[in-house]
Amino acid sequence: METDPVVFLIVCPLVFLGSVIDAVAGGGGLITLPAYLMAGVPAHLALGTSKLSSTMGMAASAWRLYRGGFTDLRLSVAPVAAAFAGSFLGARLALLVPEGVFELLLVGMLPFAAVFVLGKKTFPENPEPIARGRQMRMLTLCALACGVYDGFYGPGAGTLMLLGFCTAAHLAVREAAGQMKMVNFSSGLAAFVSFAAAGEVNWVLGLTAGLFGIAGHYIGAGLVIRGGVRVVRPFIVLVIALLFLKTAWDWIGA
Repeated sequence: METDPVVFLIVCPLVFLGSVIDAVAGGGGLITLPAYLMAGVPAHLALGTSKLSSTMGMAASAWRLYRGGFTDLRLSVAPVAAAFAGSFLGARLALLVPEGVFELLLVGMLPFAAVFVLGKKTFPENPEPIARGRQMRMLTLCALACGVYDGFYGPGAGTLMLLGFCTAAHLAVREAAGQMKMVNFSSGLAAFVSFAAAGEVNWVLGLTAGLFGIAGHYIGAGLVIRGGVRVVRPFIVLVIALLFLKTAWDWIGA
């Protein structure tokens, strides 16, 4: 499949930018998917190709955070399974609840989320330790809830998961980012396989953009490792602002 060089010039830099944001705070899809659509890639093909490039990128940030000692694989198993189950449930729920109702609730909730993120105690450098069993339950519940959201609506699911892992499971921000990336990579890989099986992937564009995604995620993961809360907090606020604007835009039907 031949692709106009202009498409690469539009998609690849935006995939790099979105990947840096995604590695730090989640929510990079708010930039990367619109990049494909803006370049004229048909919707289903854009979704599948975006999954290829984002999965390549997420593998890089998940690996770098794991190598940095910020991912506990034993803590990841149940949250990964819960996110899968939640995504399936959310997709089913989407058939029963009008999307406009959910968008209205999200528009009302996001400003409060932004204020919460800016609070000094939201991301403590040394969170109060909790029992490992309770921590596992909190991680699993957060992954399940964010999986439901991801299946129902989607944008910013990783960002909400990061917040939940920090506040409910008492993980420090670097460890929360490591666990979140592992869950996101697993669910993203499953979605990519589904699109690839349906033939909805532009392999040349996706693999090329994926190289930019790897670079962006690698740099973003490095920012998390070096900067911690100081870096993550403003990125989360940015993602929440983008999500608010997108959801409000969709809701008013513009």
